[in-house]
Amino acid sequence: MRRHSLSVIVITKNEADRIEGCLRSIAEIADEIIVLDSGSTDETVEICQRYTDDVTVTDWPGFGKQKQRALDKARCDWVLSIDADEVLDSDMQQALVTMLDQEDIEHTAYRLPWGVTLYGKTLKYGRSARSVLRLFKREGAKFTLDEVHETVVPVSGSKGELKGLLLHYTHRDYGHGLDKAAQYAWLGSQKYHRKGKKSHGLVLALLRAIWTFFLIYVIRRGFLDGSVGFIVAMTYAQVNFNKYVGLWLLEKGRS
Repeated sequence: MRRHSLSVIVITKNEADRIEGCLRSIAEIADEIIVLDSGSTDETVEICQRYTDDVTVTDWPGFGKQKQRALDKARCDWVLSIDADEVLDSDMQQALVTMLDQEDIEHTAYRLPWGVTLYGKTLKYGRSARSVLRLFKREGAKFTLDEVHETVVPVSGSKGELKGLLLHYTHRDYGHGLDKAAQYAWLGSQKYHRKGKKSHGLVLALLRAIWTFFLIYVIRRGFLDGSVGFIVAMTYAQVNFNKYVGLWLLEKGRS
């Protein structure tokens, strides 16, 4: 028995080809696994039910609201929020077990180094070279209710970083990557419009895209990830352009 208990929360829709790897990586660590599915038409729900009895099929209110629903169901000391296309590597599994067995845990939240894996390559630079806050004390924590790119707001206290990698198999193939990029751009447009953010015109949308590419590919050294690094930088630039074009169209009432 560990000194601290762990709830793992996952939201899903049509992830039958990826969800088992995710659940297998946390099955021996979690004290409870909570899955909220938003109407899968494949075998996602059946696969999840092999790992937990706490699977709920519900509607889709947006990423932030759905993750908050899952968090509301959690009962353990700590919560790990993981996506269906993510897997804890062995180093991170061991680091998590070690942390939960400490009598006094130093921090109230932890960032997990991301191992974004695309087209057979785990990226080490660019925007992929970052850590995401996914592990936190349950009591007092909440998610922002954003349509996309939601964040968790933990209780006050310091943040640490867990060892290992949170492997992120973000795209099934290039076509899926294009679809996902378009969806996220449009959701970002709606989010910014709802919050009253201004586009400041199409020329600035283009300049933002150019700056995004330069930031990821040059400043954050995405070029060291080779051809895949170039593809990723171009994709982020396109997403940023599309997001602000969508915002501009929403402002003009022409979306």
